[in-house]
Amino acid sequence: MTKLSVNINKIATLRNSRGGDLPNVVQFAKDIQRFGAEGVTIHPRPDERHIRYKDAYDLKPEVYTEYNIEGNPIPKFVDMVLEIKPTQVTLVPDAVDAITSNAGWDTITHKSFLTEVISEFKSNGIRTSIFLDPDLKQVEGAKKTGTDRIELYTEAYAHQYRLGNNDAIEPYKKAADFANSLQLGINAGHDLSLDNIKFFKQNITGLLEVSIGHALISESLYLGIENVVQIYLHRLK
Repeated sequence: MTKLSVNINKIATLRNSRGGDLPNVVQFAKDIQRFGAEGVTIHPRPDERHIRYKDAYDLKPEVYTEYNIEGNPIPKFVDMVLEIKPTQVTLVPDAVDAITSNAGWDTITHKSFLTEVISEFKSNGIRTSIFLDPDLKQVEGAKKTGTDRIELYTEAYAHQYRLGNNDAIEPYKKAADFANSLQLGINAGHDLSLDNIKFFKQNITGLLEVSIGHALISESLYLGIENVVQIYLHRLK
């Protein structure tokens, strides 16, 4: 069964827009777990424009499912993850000025750096995942870093699926099959939605986890958060 981890960055964005504490991200994390979500994802960035580093610490005692912290492993991020010890850390090569994640790692060029960081996280009992384009060479490179999992960057699939191009799933199928042969766990995320999640799940063998934020929160404005979480869980079964 594929686990649903809800990215709550957009809740923090809404909170920050008024400068107060409404909506409260910790309460929201507690609620989505109560509604059935099997994980909580956050992605703090250096400018703290949505999730703040303090949020990451405040959430730790309240996430009783899986706690996934995403981000670029700059020293401040690494130190935070080592202190919190979440279930999983997902390494994302964000530029400082990136609006959102827009590329996977070059695991060949950055092999030494990734290997060192991953080794430190794993020695502290933290599962590791690398954000990755569906490229077989990059999957092979990821295996050589010692990571436990990869997270397939699904924006290209989501865009093409919306245009009616179901063949956009093919690179992801091949990458997943190759990852399975290398005994790498498979996660996925970015622009997955109620419209495209079922088809993706049906075609990706061994899909362990999806991390969904922007679409899920947007859909919840119309359908309600508890209802949307239940629909995702149904489509992932």
